[in-house]
Amino acid sequence: MLQQTTVAAVRGYFLAFVERWPTVRDLASAEDEDVMAAWAGLGYYARARNLLKCARRVADELDGKFPSTRADLQDLPGIGPYTSAAIASIAFDQPETVVDGNVERVMSRLCCVEEPLPNSKPELTRLAEGLTPNARAGDYAQAVMDLGATVCTPRNPACGICPLVSRCVARERGIAQELPRKIRKPAKPIRNGVAYVVQRADGALLVETRPPEGLLGGMLGWPTTDWGERPPPAPPIDADWQSLGAEVRHTFTHFHLRLSIRVARVSDRAVPERGRFMPWDEFDASALPTVMRKVHDLALPLPDAADLGQSVATEAD
Repeated sequence: MLQQTTVAAVRGYFLAFVERWPTVRDLASAEDEDVMAAWAGLGYYARARNLLKCARRVADELDGKFPSTRADLQDLPGIGPYTSAAIASIAFDQPETVVDGNVERVMSRLCCVEEPLPNSKPELTRLAEGLTPNARAGDYAQAVMDLGATVCTPRNPACGICPLVSRCVARERGIAQELPRKIRKPAKPIRNGVAYVVQRADGALLVETRPPEGLLGGMLGWPTTDWGERPPPAPPIDADWQSLGAEVRHTFTHFHLRLSIRVARVSDRAVPERGRFMPWDEFDASALPTVMRKVHDLALPLPDAADLGQSVATEAD
């Protein structure tokens, strides 16, 4: 959960997870959709899919016991160099070097590495390895990560209370706040799409589970078009579609998404071309990923027809 997410955002999710699935075997036997729903809002949903794969591998092939070495840990789904080093050092007291963004920042300032990230990553890792002790490597790793998170912060580092201030070359040269430098990233492209919100006369809502791979894989959501520059219409059911006159904006890692919203009411006998109708009393908006919850917050309850925009029923042709 802490991959690419802050402790503050993770804490509530973690506590709920370990209460619901207290052991790796409990998690391994969980339903995919239940785990994905419990993850909703944390983002980077491939992590949740890998979490399940990892739990099932450990439960089924390793007798419920995690390996203790970095190499064996890295053989598990979703565990890369950073996570394997963190588990090996913190959980198993192995002398491994943990390098996250906080550690990179501390190393770049402590040793005054002016080459920008990501090109400087190998050098920063080498420097971190040189300082990692053989004894209590896990305690040391957590100390450096906490130092970067609370003292050697990206902006306005609290150098006056830093225990390494006397050894910090960047501080001595007066450029600590400028480091680490980063290569400017290109502007993210914008992708467009349409989200379709359909309510049956009995209140049921049309939802679909997205394919297991790709963005929001395995997550519950509203039927949508593809996401691209000008995606073709893809209504999930024959209906008198109306434009909500509102747009959801959401940013993913590699692009900005803009979703316009089409809404419709249909009879109890209406049959969708894809997706399924979920009874109103079973629908839980909190199980939706953030972008789909944004659509929910704008679209529901469905407004009266007189308050809607121009009909877009021709999109279904």
